[in-house]
Amino acid sequence: MINKLGQVMLYVHDQNKAEAFWKNKVGFKVIANGGSEEMGIRWIEIAPTENAATTLILHDKEVISKMSPDLNLGTPSLMFYSDNIEELYAEFKGKNIETGELVNIGTGRSFNFADDEGNYFAVMETL
Repeated sequence: MINKLGQVMLYVHDQNKAEAFWKNKVGFKVIANGGSEEMGIRWIEIAPTENAATTLILHDKEVISKMSPDLNLGTPSLMFYSDNIEELYAEFKGKNIETGELVNIGTGRSFNFADDEGNYFAVMETL
């Protein structure tokens, strides 16, 4: 029986640049850094907090495409939650993160943002 989502894999062109974005601009923590030299793979595990139930794994898109050519390497549509969306929105704008408008979607307010590779994600306020 599945009881929770553990990890989401994000396939990126530049792992170091992606790590810097999530760590320095979004405020995520690096949970682990690992890989296998013999397989030529490196991964970076990140999360909003060290004890988060779900983490993101940054994988090199080119390496993974060679290992698993049939794998869908597209960016998943992720919705993050925030207790203080106005503060987060202002913070992202102040850090020059590309953001959409802060809009009311009926169940609360939300905005989207892009990482440095142009992948879009969304944030919704928790009420």
